[in-house]
Amino acid sequence: MGYTLAQFSSQCHRILSDDPGVEGRKKVCALVQDVLRDEDFVATHLHDGVPERKILYEDPELGFCILGHVNHGARESKPHDHGPTWAIYGQARGKTIMSDWAMLEPASEDRPGKVQLVREYALTPGDAHLYNEGDLHSPRRDGPTRLIRIEGRNVENIRRFVYDAV
Repeated sequence: MGYTLAQFSSQCHRILSDDPGVEGRKKVCALVQDVLRDEDFVATHLHDGVPERKILYEDPELGFCILGHVNHGARESKPHDHGPTWAIYGQARGKTIMSDWAMLEPASEDRPGKVQLVREYALTPGDAHLYNEGDLHSPRRDGPTRLIRIEGRNVENIRRFVYDAV
């Protein structure tokens, strides 16, 4: 089935209205996997002209955001969470190596938290993964990638702390 952004965002809204918790997010994650198989959707919303982070849709009632990410080169992010919200990463093109981390010491305003590596795994085209509140992770890419990401709330408006790997 082909998706428009309006259909995709409407289905996300319906699912999260019915169940804003973990089970609803899992259903949205499965929907993201379906959307990733839609070549027209991916070509329309994740083309070369899309910046590294572009909000495609922000829900006025529930606050979740659907983002497109077009990354052109290698990059590794530090371990992070999404503050008081959640995120779904959906891999459309390329490969992202994701690392999950366990907190050893919480972060504060004054000092970074300390985390320890738990596991690494690859997100390849068609994969989607849910990160709930408090889940610590870090993405690494060795080349170009394209992703659809959903944030429970726009993380650009949320205070988040820094974590260091030990």
